[in-house]
Amino acid sequence: MISVGEKLPEMEVVLATANEPDMQPLSALFGGKKAVLFAVPGAYTPTCHANHMPGFIAEFDAIKAKGVAEIVCLSVNDVFVMKRWGQDTGALGKIHLIADGSAALTKALGLELDLTARGLGVRSTRYAMILDDGVVKELMVEESPGQAEASSAASVLAKL
Repeated sequence: MISVGEKLPEMEVVLATANEPDMQPLSALFGGKKAVLFAVPGAYTPTCHANHMPGFIAEFDAIKAKGVAEIVCLSVNDVFVMKRWGQDTGALGKIHLIADGSAALTKALGLELDLTARGLGVRSTRYAMILDDGVVKELMVEESPGQAEASSAASVLAKL
């Protein structure tokens, strides 16, 4: 698992946008900036949809006021699901949405969660991290995928 003090791997990710999917290297998204990356096991899943994402939308301005340039949400979903989820939650255009459809970034970070037995396949662990120039400064990982406390927007604000 990635640790505090380590840099994100150099790889390209797919971002859901209002238009076409956008491929970007992580260095372009996080390089030279203070940022928050939070991950959810799945778009539209109960805790993610009703608690985790809404918290970051509600605290968007407060987080940005702490000098955060980018707020990014990652989920192991395809880019079309992420786009629709972003539209339905009001996140699209505010929060960058990484569609990690094959869990490539999730696995590179060592933060995968195998929910195959529950019919969900490999997903991301629920977490939040504070980054500075792509280096992990804080990492808050949930013990249970149904919780969004340690990785909540309020927790991130307290760490900023």
